[in-house]
Amino acid sequence: QVQLVESGGGSVQAGGSLKLSCVASESIFSWCGMAWYRQVSGKERELVSGISPDSKTRYIDSVKGRFTISQDNAKNTLYLEMNSLKTEDMAVYSCAADCSGWAYWGQGTQVTVSS
Repeated sequence: QVQLVESGGGSVQAGGSLKLSCVASESIFSWCGMAWYRQVSGKERELVSGISPDSKTRYIDSVKGRFTISQDNAKNTLYLEMNSLKTEDMAVYSCAADCSGWAYWGQGTQVTVSS
């Protein structure tokens, strides 16, 4: 069973930056698609960014140019660097792995952005 553990959330002012990390318990990046999701209480979970095993990345329009997804295979760690944060980015951010149809989720980390 793959385990994912996020960290790096916190409170920042609008315009600030945070870098989220997601450590996987196994070396999975070569065969699993990875992604960051976010969810605001009372709303549906939203896919923010993803990276494929061949390192192709994708982002939702609202974060393009501000967020960067990356992964360090040697550290089994997925990152989401978030710059120019806006109040609307405030949510619980979770990482997820899609491993040949098997889905694994982290517990989430809170990102709070104040105006």
